[in-house]
Amino acid sequence: MKKIFLLLLLLASVLTGCGQEQQATTVAEHTVNNSSQVNLAAFRPLAPGPKDAYYCSKILGVWESLITRGPDGRPAPGLATSWEMHDGGREWIFKLRQDVNFHNGTHFTADSVLKNFDRMKIGYKSSYFYGMRLESYYPSIIKYEALDDYTIRLVFAKPSINQLYKMINFGSPVFAPECFDAEGNFNGFAIGTGPYKITENVLGKYVKLERFEGYYGKKGKIPCFIIRNIPNADVRYAALKAGEVMGVLDINAIPPFLAEEIKKDDRFAISSNKSSMIRFLHLNGSKFPFNDVRMRQAVSLAINRDNLVQAMYLNYAVPTSNVLNYTSPYYKDIPVEYNLAKAQRLAAEVLQGKRCQITYCINGGETLQKGEAELIAYWLKDIGLDVTIKSQEYATMMGLLRHGEYGIARVQQGLANGDPYGIFYTFMMPDGSRNATSSSHYRNAEVIQLMTEVQFIEDEDKRRAIYDRLQEISVQEQPVVPLFNDKSVVAYSRHLKNYDALIYGINLAEIEWVD
Repeated sequence: MKKIFLLLLLLASVLTGCGQEQQATTVAEHTVNNSSQVNLAAFRPLAPGPKDAYYCSKILGVWESLITRGPDGRPAPGLATSWEMHDGGREWIFKLRQDVNFHNGTHFTADSVLKNFDRMKIGYKSSYFYGMRLESYYPSIIKYEALDDYTIRLVFAKPSINQLYKMINFGSPVFAPECFDAEGNFNGFAIGTGPYKITENVLGKYVKLERFEGYYGKKGKIPCFIIRNIPNADVRYAALKAGEVMGVLDINAIPPFLAEEIKKDDRFAISSNKSSMIRFLHLNGSKFPFNDVRMRQAVSLAINRDNLVQAMYLNYAVPTSNVLNYTSPYYKDIPVEYNLAKAQRLAAEVLQGKRCQITYCINGGETLQKGEAELIAYWLKDIGLDVTIKSQEYATMMGLLRHGEYGIARVQQGLANGDPYGIFYTFMMPDGSRNATSSSHYRNAEVIQLMTEVQFIEDEDKRRAIYDRLQEISVQEQPVVPLFNDKSVVAYSRHLKNYDALIYGINLAEIEWVD
C-alpha cells in the first residue's frame, strides 16, 4: 500500500510539472546573441533593488565580501587578503587588497570598508537573502578603524573567536560608499567590485549584467547576462527547452522531476552539488501535543526520510535529523533513525489513547510541498495525528507561526556562513530567531551553558566537541524536525560550458560558449 502511494505521488508530480510547457511563449523578452549575451532564469528576483540590504544576490558577481567561503567551507580571502586575531578574539586586524576599483572607477580602500560598517550601524536591513544587522555579524563590536589605507582593525567588547565565519559572504559585503542614501538604502544600482556590473534592472522581471572590464581578477568570459525572474517552475522549464533561456540558477532552480526530464534531452545537462539550504518542520511547542519532547521525537521517528527524498525529490536531497547544514565544516554525520514502533510508543504515552487534530501549514509557492505534506500526513496517522494541510502565501504562514496559530509548518533555513554558533542560536536558544518567532518554546539548560562556554574557547578541538554535543542534543530533542539537506541543482544548454553548480549558485565569470 505505501509503495503504491509513493508511486502515485511521484506520477502526480511529474504530470503536474510537464503539463504547462506551452506557456513558454509568454516569457520571451530578449533575443539570444551567441557572441555577446546569455539569458538565464531564476525563480525569485536576484536583484530585488534599492530597499534590499544587498540590492542583489552575491551569485550575480556584482559585489564581493571581505571574507569568502573556501572549497572546504572555511573562511578564505576575499577583498581581505589576510588577518590576525589578538587579545583572545577581542581584536581582529585585516589586510586589504590594493589593486581593486569599484564599477564607478573609485578606488577600494580601508575607508570604503569603514563606510560600509557605518551603513550597517544605521540599523537592521531586510533582504530576500539574509537580513543585515551589525550585531548579528559583529556581536559586541565597539570600534572599527583604519590603521592605514589598506588595513582595518575591529575591536570587540567580548571575545569573538569565530568572527571569520560570521563574515563569510553576506557577513562582510562591500559596496561603493556612493551607493547609499542617508537611510542606508541604495540610491541607484548597487556598485561593487565584482566581475559584473548592473546596467539595467526592471524590478521583478529581469536584471542586466555587463562585464566589468576594470576587474582586478579573472574577467568574465561572457560580455553580458540577462537574468529573468520566472517564478513558475514549469514556465522556467519550458523557456529552457525552447531556447529562450540558456540555463536556470539559484535555489529551486529546477524541481527534481523536471531535472530528470531535462536529462533525457541531449541538448541539455544537469549539474548538482551540496546546498547550504536545509528543509525542516516547525512544531508548535506552545500547545499540546508538541510541548512534550516525546511527541517531537515521535514525529521525527515516524517520518521515513529515505522514502521522502526518493519519492518526492528523486534523491536530489540528503536526509538529515541534524539542524546544522552539511556544508558546515563542523557538521557531524549522525545516522537518521526511522522507527515507527518507537514513534507509536512515545506518541501513545503523550496522547493517552486519543487522536489529535493538527493543522499543517505549507508554502503554496513551492511546487513539491503539497505532495510532501500529504506523504508526511499519511505517516503521522500511524502515531495518532490527523493532519489538515493548509496552503498559504509564505508571509501569511510566518504570521501564523509568530502567533502560535498552527500545529506543523514546513519551512527552510539557509546557512549564511559556516559558523555553527548562529544556527544553534537560531534554533536552540530561548531568544533565537526561529525559536522565538515560531512559538517553538524550546529550552534546554545544557544548551544554554554550552553556548555560553563556546564563545570563549580558542582551542579548535574543544570547540568542535561542544558543537558535536549540540548536534547530538538537536537530534535527540528535535527543537525542529529537520527533513533533508538540499542539493544545489542547475540545468543548462550544452552550448555553454563551466556551468557548474556551487554550494550557492554558479560562477557566472567562468561560463563560456562551447566552441
